[in-house]
Formats: sequence, structure tokens, C-alpha cells
Amino acid sequence: MSESLGAAPPTSGPTATEPAAAPRPAGLVLVVLASAQLMVMLDGTITNIALPSIQNDLEMSQANLAWVVNSYALAFGGLLLLGGRAADLYGRRRVFQLGLALFTLASLLGGLAPNGGLLVAARVVQGVGAAIVAPTVLSLITTNFPAGPARNKAMGVYGAVAGLGATLGLLLGGVLTDYLSWRWVMFVNVPVGIAVLVSSRILHGGTELPGRLDVPGAITGTAGLLACVYAIHHGGQEGWGESLTVALIVAAVVFLGAFVAIQSRARHPMMPLRLFRERNRLGSYVTSLFLGAGLFATFYFLTLYMQQILGWSPVRSGLAYLPFSVGLILAATVASKLVSRYALRQVAVPGLLVGIAGMYWISTVERDSSYLTTLMPAMFITAFGLGCAFVPMTLGAVRGVADHDAGIASALLNTGQQIGGAIGLAFMAAVATATADDLVPDAVGTLHRATLAQDLPLVERAADALTAGYTQAFLVAAALFAVAAVLTGILIDAAKPDQATDVPPVHPS
Repeated sequence: MSESLGAAPPTSGPTATEPAAAPRPAGLVLVVLASAQLMVMLDGTITNIALPSIQNDLEMSQANLAWVVNSYALAFGGLLLLGGRAADLYGRRRVFQLGLALFTLASLLGGLAPNGGLLVAARVVQGVGAAIVAPTVLSLITTNFPAGPARNKAMGVYGAVAGLGATLGLLLGGVLTDYLSWRWVMFVNVPVGIAVLVSSRILHGGTELPGRLDVPGAITGTAGLLACVYAIHHGGQEGWGESLTVALIVAAVVFLGAFVAIQSRARHPMMPLRLFRERNRLGSYVTSLFLGAGLFATFYFLTLYMQQILGWSPVRSGLAYLPFSVGLILAATVASKLVSRYALRQVAVPGLLVGIAGMYWISTVERDSSYLTTLMPAMFITAFGLGCAFVPMTLGAVRGVADHDAGIASALLNTGQQIGGAIGLAFMAAVATATADDLVPDAVGTLHRATLAQDLPLVERAADALTAGYTQAFLVAAALFAVAAVLTGILIDAAKPDQATDVPPVHPS
């Protein structure tokens, strides 16, 4: 890593835990933060391809198996705001280390789990650790790298890792499951987590800020987000009119309404509403919802297409995502340089348009589409376009944020992506299922039964029906990226950023 990244001196005075502002090796600082973010992001998808092996080994029912994925998403999405605010109040490095330790220990326990219940419990603790680590990583970038080109480069790496984590999770999950055991999708985090934890002593954690945790806000906000995410997962599986789904939606509205009311009056709010007054930041948060919605669902349905329709193994499906990973890395490198010369929306909007074109290309897949001529180039173009949007959106979320709000500002961006992903997946799953079942009733079950019976004509009909459902989901994803492009063009300020100083900090009102 180039030393031009230059680790920043502290932006505030030293604390009891930060006695001196000694220079820190920029490359190592970035490796530590990027490694932590990569672990958190890839664990959102690494278990997906391993689910059949987990089910067979631990004898889990189909309904309980879903909780291996959902429990992590619920804890992660529901506790992000609390994790971000705790980092601001109790010291970012200290809170980062706590979250990392929880995540690493939970990974070890998950790999050793003798039954499904303990595995799900370990995934919940993993999600809690991730909810602490993810927003803290982004706020630590703002305290360890000076505003301008150095921070832009660091944000470029962060943007690449944030997008790469999900695709790498699919790739790594397939390789580990096929060649070792599903337990290694948990164990792989342990040595990395320990190495990052030991190396984290070089980080500058910023000032431990005055104030106290907003307990009423923490309770209502966390309960509201948990109810919202759970309602989305449950509604997608059991139906939106089902009694528990309706009750959860009502609870989410009540709790989140109470949360906003509390934040508007609290002396030390968990989510200061002043963060939404700055136009670039508001645009970044809103856009992140749509990006998360489209991208999470795309991974889900592409994986199903590869394994159910094309008949690929887990490891081959994982390897097929390499063009996506390459596109994200290349885009992040390019975008991190462009944001120093052009306004954020001048980088993000063209990137989103490229992503829309790639997503539309993916939506043209058929039952026997070629990987080399359709999937591979379409995935690369989609990833490159979206990667060009991730970097400016990330910068927009934290640019100009006062030091005491950096953690919560970062948490809001991650929350938007997680909540958007849950909403998008639930909605697109309903679209895909309805489309497929209109063509062939119970298309998934029919495909399985026809395959066992070697009824090739029925296999082809069911596969065509499922493919039609997936392509409709991909079209919805393209539409969501189009909404993101419009919102970016409207909400993100067109002014060229100052390369040296960035936007002046927003001070609390």
C-alpha cells in the first residue's frame, strides 16, 4: 500500500487511552481495517452455499435452516445504530476491539456447534459483533486518514471491500464446503480475527466523547429495526397478511415512531437528526437503501440460477463470481481517484447507469445461457458500475461529519444497506415465486420431483419457469438501481469537493 495514504494525526486531543499521536504506518492501518470489514461482509453470504451441508450434518429442518442466515442479518441490521453510537461515546478503538473479539469467539463456537440451536446462537453473537465492528471501521478511517486524497484512497479500499465481501463469501463458502467442511466457513474467521485484534493497537481511536448512551433511544430504535427486519424475513416466507407479520409491522412502526420522537427531544440522542440536514449525507443514506436492495437480491437469485438451473456445484458457483469481484476492485480503484477531481454525483450517476445496463443484461439469461458470453461480461459490467457508485456514496455519508458523530454516521450507511437488502430480497422473492408459479405450479418442487423421476420435458418446463422468475427479479433490481441514480442526481450536491480539506465539519446544533 502506497505511503501516500498517510495515516492521519489525531483530529482531537489525546485521551487516557491515546497518550500520544505517534505516526502510524498507513498501509498496515488500512490492512487492519479492511480485514475486519471483509470478515463482517463476507459472513453475510459465506454460509449460503454451505446450507445443504449444514442441514445434513446437524439434521436441521428447512424452517430452522433459514435461521442460520436470518439470525445474523437480524442481529447485524438491528444493532448497527447502537454499535455506532457506542463507538462515539466509549472510544472507537476500544469498541472496535470488543466487537472483533465477540465476532471471533462466536465464529469459533459456531464451527464447533454440535447442533443447529447452538449454531444459530453463535450466528446471533456474530451479528452483534458485526454490528459493532462495521460502523466503527468507517469512523476509524476518518480518524486515521486526513481528509483529501489520503482518505479518498482509504475509502476506495473500503468501498471495494464492502462490495467484495459478499461475492468473496460465496466463493470462499463454496471452496471451503467442497474441499474441507462447512465448519470452516466459521473457523476461517478465527485466525484472521486474532491477527486483526492484535494489530489493532496501532489504530488511533479518536477522543472518548462526553455524553451517555441514549437508553430509551437504544431500546426503541433497536426494537424497531429488529421488528422491521424480522417482519420482512417472515413476510417473505409466510405471507404479508399473516398475523405475526402484521403484528411485527405494527410494532416496527410504533417503535420507530417513538424512536424519532425521542431523538428529537433527547439531550444526547443515539441518532442526531442533524445528520440528515446535510444534502450529500441524506442522499447517500437514501441511495444506500436501493443499492443494498438490488445487490443483495442479485447475489441470491444468481446463486439459485447457477445451482438450480445450470446445475453447478457450490465451488463452481462461487468461482463464477470472480468477474464481479474483479469489477468491484477495479471500479473502487478508479472511483477513489475520480472523487478527488469531480463532484460525487458526477462519479456516482454514470457508474449507476453502467450498473443498470449490466443488470439488464443479466435479466436476459435463459435456461441454457452461456457463462462466457452472457453471465461473465454482464456481472463484470454490473460490478464495475456499482463499484463506481459505492465510493462516492461512502464518502458522502461521512464527509463533513463532526468527530463526535462519525460512528453513528457510519452506522446509518450500513443500516441502510442491510435494511434495503432485507426489503429488496423479500420483495423480489415474492415477484420471482409468483412469476414462476404462474407458469408451472410449485415450480421449485416440480423441478425437484421431475429431476428425481428423470422426466426431462417437465424438468425443462420447470427450469424455464424458474428462470423467468429470476429474470423478473433481475429487472426489478435494475429498476431499483435506476431509482438510486435519479435520487443521486437530485440529492447529491454537484459542487466539486476540496481535495485538501474536504467539506467543513458539521457542528452540532
